[in-house]
Amino acid sequence: MTTTLIAAPKRMLDLTVDGQAVRVLEGSTLLDACRLAGIDTPTLCYGDTLTPVNVCRVCVVELEGARTLVPSCSRKAEAGMVVHTDSERVRTSRKLVLELLGSSVDLSLAPEALEYIERYDAKPERFGADAATVAQDVKVDNDLYVRDYSRCILCYKCVSACGEDAQNTFAIAVAGRGFGAHISTELDVTLPESACVYCGNCIAVCPTGALMSKSEYDRRRAGTWDEASEEVVTTVCPYCGVGCNLELHVQGDDIVNVTSPDDHDVTRGNLCIKGRFGFQFVQNRK
Repeated sequence: MTTTLIAAPKRMLDLTVDGQAVRVLEGSTLLDACRLAGIDTPTLCYGDTLTPVNVCRVCVVELEGARTLVPSCSRKAEAGMVVHTDSERVRTSRKLVLELLGSSVDLSLAPEALEYIERYDAKPERFGADAATVAQDVKVDNDLYVRDYSRCILCYKCVSACGEDAQNTFAIAVAGRGFGAHISTELDVTLPESACVYCGNCIAVCPTGALMSKSEYDRRRAGTWDEASEEVVTTVCPYCGVGCNLELHVQGDDIVNVTSPDDHDVTRGNLCIKGRFGFQFVQNRK
């Protein structure tokens, strides 16, 4: 005799977001509720395919009855909650976070962060020219991707993608504590000496350009990067029978990057080294 365990069905929860009545499935987050209500809530460390780590704090909202602002990306919705996403307290908090980031990190390749800075009228320059920054040399130690940690906002998305959420390689992690916290390989060795398998899934989730393919980096340095002319062509990876969908980013006659859609059933945005970086043979025209 076999016993079949059946989970209890999930309930629908009613809450209020910015005066709107919203109904969500049990287990949903406040960010889910905001999106369902059509409210554009800023996020930097959140990814649809990643476990929320709520470290960037730009998604915080005001919850009536709560002492502090709460991160909407991870706080579970409860029946009867009353949420405010655009109160003066929320806007002040988001503005300050963005100012601190903008004063210490190079956000020139982070369009979402720049849009948020404009939206909340943040003034990173008010901290002055002597504000502490994370400026450092670019790490170029392999032929596939580079690491420019002067652009890193410590969103931890690369750590999650390299870890349990996707690759399970654990080649990169957060080292140090407090103001000394930074992204590093084990024992701060170069990538070729680390456990990295060069899947590039960390590049796919990086929101600031701190991690970038070598092909894009070289083109940007040479002044030949032309994103305005870029076309995206969808195809299937030819290297094995798994059936990963590829998005080929083409500029002129050259493939410059390869990504995969987050909503693809097979990849969920992830690829292996061949799928992400094995496109050079297409351009070997000699």
